[in-house]
Amino acid sequence: MAIHKKEEFSTKEQHLAAFAKAISHPARIAILSVLAKRNQCICGEIVEILPLAQSTVSQHLKELKNAGLIDGEVDGPRTCYCINWKAFEKFNADFNSLFEKLKEANAKCC
Repeated sequence: MAIHKKEEFSTKEQHLAAFAKAISHPARIAILSVLAKRNQCICGEIVEILPLAQSTVSQHLKELKNAGLIDGEVDGPRTCYCINWKAFEKFNADFNSLFEKLKEANAKCC
């Protein structure tokens, strides 16, 4: 039986890993690009732009929303999505902090 040791890591490390996982698929990067260009978008509009089925886009939107990277507002039968810029700013700061610490710790490394 596998032992899950996620809780052995700090909350910050877990959040950074969740963020990295959420953006680890090229379709999600493309969806974020579409949302950034349009400011907000519904699933059907994204489907028209990307070479993905509606169900696939919906699943990727769900993953991005669960990670807190996008927000969705219900508008009748549709959901309008937009990027949660505050979440990106926080993760950007956390990633930069992590990499600066790693860089300092390994300054004398090859």
